[in-house]
Amino acid sequence: MNLPNKITLSRIFIIPVFILIMVVDFGWGTASVLGTKMPVEHLVGALLFIVASTTDWVDGYIARKYNLVTNLGKFLDPLADKLLVSAALVLLVQLDLAPAWIVIAIICREFAVTGLRLILAETGEVVAANMLGKIKTWTQIIAIAALLLHNSPFESIGIPFGDIMLWIALFFTIWSGWDYFKLNKDVFKDSK
Repeated sequence: MNLPNKITLSRIFIIPVFILIMVVDFGWGTASVLGTKMPVEHLVGALLFIVASTTDWVDGYIARKYNLVTNLGKFLDPLADKLLVSAALVLLVQLDLAPAWIVIAIICREFAVTGLRLILAETGEVVAANMLGKIKTWTQIIAIAALLLHNSPFESIGIPFGDIMLWIALFFTIWSGWDYFKLNKDVFKDSK
């Protein structure tokens, strides 16, 4: 197994650790981040999420730079991304830090696009993420990280940064999903 795939697998293995740290009260006390108090477990969980999210960029960069792109990597990378983001979004609902309906909309879009990619793969087409998809991913990551940090860094001055970013992520999630289906609508023409 090459290095990019090992990095991707590490992202998947971080997920249960991230979940455990976010949901179990280990009694580590509270931390203050830019004036926002939160359990230390949430701070550690948010940092784990941020580290795991950055591995998405790292594994892709290494794979492309050193020509290490593999079918396993093409399968694992989007799976790892969706598992990490979905786990974090569900945790945010459990912690009452994000509305369930937004999380449901985001996760439904991810399933729909994954289904479309499977149909396209059967026809031999592999569609790489376009700029809208990349913006969607980064707005989701920023929103989740800010919400895991209890809306830091601007909560202390009254700006709910994480909430605003979640709305922006929802917008790009829906737009990029619509665009993905619009660009690939021909795959449904033969359907009866």
